[in-house]
Amino acid sequence: MQEKCFVLETLVMVLKDCLVGFKELRPLVHLLLPLFFHWIAEEMTVSVLVDVLTSALCPGQTTCSEVIYISGLQQTVVGIFKMVVLPLLGQLADEYGRKPLLLIAVSTSIFPFAVLACNQSRDAVYVYYVLRTISFILSQGSIFCIAIAYAADIIKEENRATAFSWITGFFSASHVVGNLLARFLPEKFIFVVSIALLIFGSVYMYFFLVETVERVDKRERDSTFLTKIINVARKRYESMRYAAAVVFRSPTLRVISFVSFFYELGMSGISSVLLFYLKAVFGFNKNQYSEILSVVGIGAIFSQILVLPLLSPLVGEGVILCLALLASIAYGLLYGLVWASWVPYLSAAFGAIYVLVKPVTYAVISKGSSSVNQGKVQGFIAGVQSIASLLSPLAMSPLTSWFLSSDAPFNCKGFSIIVASVSMMIALCFACLLKPAEKSGHDPEEEIEAPLLGES
Repeated sequence: MQEKCFVLETLVMVLKDCLVGFKELRPLVHLLLPLFFHWIAEEMTVSVLVDVLTSALCPGQTTCSEVIYISGLQQTVVGIFKMVVLPLLGQLADEYGRKPLLLIAVSTSIFPFAVLACNQSRDAVYVYYVLRTISFILSQGSIFCIAIAYAADIIKEENRATAFSWITGFFSASHVVGNLLARFLPEKFIFVVSIALLIFGSVYMYFFLVETVERVDKRERDSTFLTKIINVARKRYESMRYAAAVVFRSPTLRVISFVSFFYELGMSGISSVLLFYLKAVFGFNKNQYSEILSVVGIGAIFSQILVLPLLSPLVGEGVILCLALLASIAYGLLYGLVWASWVPYLSAAFGAIYVLVKPVTYAVISKGSSSVNQGKVQGFIAGVQSIASLLSPLAMSPLTSWFLSSDAPFNCKGFSIIVASVSMMIALCFACLLKPAEKSGHDPEEEIEAPLLGES
């Protein structure tokens, strides 16, 4: 009888969390809908890009060192610029509003895909890489960062973990839809459909998204152009220094920044070479890629929308974060030691758990920072992640190419992925130090300083 009561209570709790999630999502509809189409458009190109880029730069080959190296170089360049751009975008979103920054970020992907829709020659691929690098600098990480800040503006603190899990759940759902489109659409239509969805998302956001930040007119009419530039640079520096101080004075934010760094160092390294690695080892094409990515997406929807809202109040973010990091380690090791063509599908199943790293991280950061610092702190830690993403290809690209070649010192084609898994083990060690039950306090003087920085 007691067991039946426990099961009923659990079901009631799940339904209650789902209803809370739906209720909290109502103000976010005009944010999530355009982002949903944007993420579909981005994801449906992932699986086909491997074939397009390899065919253009290394015709008739399954392994292309040039693509691996250029992709690694692209990730490094993006990471270098994102160290400055991401915190800057977070600060600008706090001062000038979420909507204009989101519009800039989501519209940048249209141009590189338009190039490949028109031409897929070697020269066109090089142009694509340049435009895509600019797009990544402005949009990669910043969309989530600003979207989370937007949600924090209108969602109560106790419900943010649930709301963030729904946002990342929508992200996973869009990946599933995008991969299904990539699986069944002919290759020649994929970029055209992607561009149409990107344009629709940008236009919808422009007309329907409501701004949550009240913009203050700070124009200095009597100052010279040079003085304006100096003042802007000074304010940006002071604001970035303030965000760093907020993070490192808080034990919770300090630990989560280290977790984010080492997790991103490992996972971004794996993501940058994984599809090229599977193509070289098993000859996978866009169909297999879409199937694997769909497995991750379907599991992620279930875990983020149903499991996370249920477990978060019961065990806390720290326990969920450790479990998700353990899953990411298993994910990396299985790919690194892959011995048959079915193993990648088994490894992808762990994606249903490791995807919880992101929403839990957002929730911890949001709870550890005040309302006036949401954009700054999210942007600063996103900048820390960008440092990791620029460092990882410096090792992953040459290491992957070396072990895929005939000159490898021993037979382990996935050795670079195993090395990346070690970084996620370090992230797990830091996560064990996290104490989410302790709310990070805020110095009253710091709370006063934030608006003053915007007025200086």
